[in-house]
Amino acid sequence: MPYKIWRKRVLPHWQPGGAPSSITRGVVRWVFKSVVYAVFLSLALFVTSGDWRWGMGWVYLAVYSINQAVLALALPRDLLSERSKPQEGSKGWDVVLASAAALAAPIVVYIVAGFDHGKGWSGTFPPVVQIVALLVMVGGIALSDWAMAANKFFSGVIRIQGDRGHAVETGGPYRFVRHPGYVGGILHHVAAPLMLGSWWALIPGGIGALLFVIRTALEDKTLQNELPGYQAYARQTRYRLLPGIW
Repeated sequence: MPYKIWRKRVLPHWQPGGAPSSITRGVVRWVFKSVVYAVFLSLALFVTSGDWRWGMGWVYLAVYSINQAVLALALPRDLLSERSKPQEGSKGWDVVLASAAALAAPIVVYIVAGFDHGKGWSGTFPPVVQIVALLVMVGGIALSDWAMAANKFFSGVIRIQGDRGHAVETGGPYRFVRHPGYVGGILHHVAAPLMLGSWWALIPGGIGALLFVIRTALEDKTLQNELPGYQAYARQTRYRLLPGIW
């Protein structure tokens, strides 16, 4: 991160006496986890495939890395800190679901796709399908990023953030559906295996997408029961994920 940007965004959260504030510690934790995940992603793709010249593997790694850098520079520091780990008040059941949907399922996708690429399980894969899937995946990532930018309470795990003044957000993509971040996640889960050229990886990708649908239903019910103003928002924005259907 360039020094001027670091000084503007991080230094104000540094406490007197040289001790980092909880927000700064959270940001550092988020950056560290992002780097570790990128390393693990690289190993999962290239060690399993045995092909360090795998073009689409490098494209996927580049998309992930660029997106994390954009989020690090664009999102508010307190939101990065909020997303760095489960916070007090997080729903225990969602810690499990979020870990399965956003961590375990993608890792299995990378491993299966890597083996598939190395051993040729899917045979000759249509390049046009990979290109279309790449565009869909990038669109899903962009939609999730838009949701994060529009919602300063976009936590990684469901919780009512009374400590952060939690309120209903209705701008950006939230004008169209109530859970646009999950829409982006579902698109990513379905498109990534195809972009990597693996029919078999669609199995863990589909399971991950299904887990996001389950999280959507449970989170929506939680917010309607516990977040003031959400029921009125739900009456105004009728659909959770797909306009006209659900």
